[in-house]
Amino acid sequence: MSNLYVTLDQWRALIAVVDHNGFAQAAKFLNRSQSAISYAIGRLQQQLGVEVLRIEGRKAVLTDIGHSMVQSARHLLREAEKLEHLANEYQQGWEVEITLVVDSAFPNPILLQALKEFAPQDRGTRVIIQEVVLSGAAEAMESGTADLVIGAQLSDSILTDPLIELEFVAVAHPEHPLNQSGLMLEQDDLLREMQVVIKDSGEELSTNFGWQESQHRWTVTSIDRAITTVSAGLGFSWLPRNQIQPLLDNGELKALPLTHGQTYRAHLYMGYGRPDKIGPATQLLVQYLKKAIQENYPPLPLP
Repeated sequence: MSNLYVTLDQWRALIAVVDHNGFAQAAKFLNRSQSAISYAIGRLQQQLGVEVLRIEGRKAVLTDIGHSMVQSARHLLREAEKLEHLANEYQQGWEVEITLVVDSAFPNPILLQALKEFAPQDRGTRVIIQEVVLSGAAEAMESGTADLVIGAQLSDSILTDPLIELEFVAVAHPEHPLNQSGLMLEQDDLLREMQVVIKDSGEELSTNFGWQESQHRWTVTSIDRAITTVSAGLGFSWLPRNQIQPLLDNGELKALPLTHGQTYRAHLYMGYGRPDKIGPATQLLVQYLKKAIQENYPPLPLP
């Protein structure tokens, strides 16, 4: 990178002369002497090797080159002001980065709405999103590697708040044998069929989500993979209604006719991985998450 000779102060002086129609007016605006403004402009032109201002009578007029440079100088000063403002925000505790760990069952439209509303006010904060299943959320919280955690199983040692209640539905393809018998199903009927289970992403407390001890099972690593597998007719599974409702509506999936246990509910909770270091950006993101839930995901009716 080549050395920079012209200072921000010199560019500021040039813009002040242009905006306030002269050296004297610029000096008054910047609270400096007229000679200091004249010197700054003279040095700028000398260092650039081009003329940006010329004097016509008693008026300073921009040259063609000057017009072009003033536009770029305005942009340069705006960016410099943003940098200084950003540094001040960081000094006051605004986070440079937020690590958000979220269970894959959390409704994606809600997450996207919250992020969309957060983005214009993020002040340069980067958001890193990590998707987990079950105990993966608790492990991220306990390890302190996440700033904000949304999950079904969180640490008992850290305070958490209930965030959203989800409904899971036992489903299979409409042409799956379980949906073709015409009879109400018991648990024993399920044990003879292939079940699609979702592997816990945690390492220490890993389990297989939704497993009913079926003799045959396929294990996948995400809810999305479970949905595509069951939709292809390769087994049954309990899947979140918010993600499969369109498939139920268009007939690609069908709820199993179980005598009991066809649906169950689960809460997702929210907690902080570093409770003693909750910054204003994280708090703002939480507000938008709760707002998106209120607007788009009303509480489930009582069973």
